Amino acid sequence: MYTAQLATLFWQYQAFKWDPDKGFVLASGETSPYYVDCRALLAHPDARWLVAQLACAAIRDLSFEAVGGLEIGSIPLATAISDYAFATQPRNTYRTFVVRKQAKDHGLGKRIEGAVKPNDRVLVVDDVLTSGGSLLQALQAVGEANLHASHALVIVDRQEQNGKQTIEAQGVSVISLITLDDLKAAQPHT
Repeated sequence: MYTAQLATLFWQYQAFKWDPDKGFVLASGETSPYYVDCRALLAHPDARWLVAQLACAAIRDLSFEAVGGLEIGSIPLATAISDYAFATQPRNTYRTFVVRKQAKDHGLGKRIEGAVKPNDRVLVVDDVLTSGGSLLQALQAVGEANLHASHALVIVDRQEQNGKQTIEAQGVSVISLITLDDLKAAQPHT
């Protein structure tokens, strides 16, 4: 039920576009008839709350200390999960972190910012899964920082370009809240 509600919110907030004629160029460079804009979705508090509720239900049996991923798509998602888990019962305290695409060339020069320490178990998150490139970058940085990720969570699995298979080939299980099929099925009738 909540999955359908989330898919409906994508349409309501114009965060899902479907253009079979022109399509959209994705981060991977590929063209797709679908565009999923989780930044537009997560700009709304009701959508953030629902995403966090679904995510916390999906991860309730996992054990980890921190949640985060590659900038910028993971930032509102990790924050929403952390806040929801802290505000609801049973209370969970998940620290958050952000993986920079490149280490800073000033200050401490860190690639991972936030509240993590070596040997933490982490949940790596991203807004959309297509080829898996963003998750792979985050997982590489997590491993280099001696953090341990057994699971990754995405809001939408586009079910294109073998993204899920690519990530799971790294020994990391992928959890998706909804799929491209869910978004297409929620298209409003005009």
